[in-house]
Amino acid sequence: MLPKKRKNADLEKKKSLFFEIGLAIALLMVLIAFKWRVPINETETIVSPQELTDVEEIVPITRQEPERPREKPPVKIRLQDVITIVENDSKEIPNLEIEDEEITQETEVEIRPTEVSYDTEVVDEAEIFVVVEEMPIFRPDICKNMTEGNIELNRHIQKSIRYPVIAQENGITGRVFVRFVVGRSGKVKNIEILRGVDPSLDQEAIRVIKNLPAFQPGKQRGVPVQVTYSTAINFVLQ
Repeated sequence: MLPKKRKNADLEKKKSLFFEIGLAIALLMVLIAFKWRVPINETETIVSPQELTDVEEIVPITRQEPERPREKPPVKIRLQDVITIVENDSKEIPNLEIEDEEITQETEVEIRPTEVSYDTEVVDEAEIFVVVEEMPIFRPDICKNMTEGNIELNRHIQKSIRYPVIAQENGITGRVFVRFVVGRSGKVKNIEILRGVDPSLDQEAIRVIKNLPAFQPGKQRGVPVQVTYSTAINFVLQ
């Protein structure tokens, strides 16, 4: 049996009407809310105002303690050798023989040369100097001073370099800083790389320095000593 429904009872047709009515009611409530006034109670005047007094700020009292004197470290008393003067109590009279000789122009006087001994400074053979009075000179047979020796040293190094094949293929260049010691005999020893570029270039630099001819050794107060020497080898592909 089908349910019977009247067309006048169908509310779907009045859906838009209900929506408009609801929207109008909402707008009306918003307008009322904006125009709604809340009563404000007026403030009562104070008949007997309380007298306000300035409150003094309480400053805390601080007392600065006097600085304590710094205690000085105890003075160490170092005992030194005391020289005591002892009077000679011996009553012996020294035998002094005074010979009176007549000296004339014809008298021959024998003059003996006095021997002067110089104390030579003992230099530690194991000590290595950085700067000495006479610096080492490379190729002393053709160089007179250290400046000429450095020029000849750079020339000799450039002639002795064999550029490693691996470095050539990879295009490796750079400057290798080397430090070594010129011994008391003038031979080179204790070679070390201060700043390298590549292992192949570093090994070549060590080989060149190791095969250097002997230097004129450095001297300190005329005594040959060991002196530190440093140089830079520039590897450039041509």
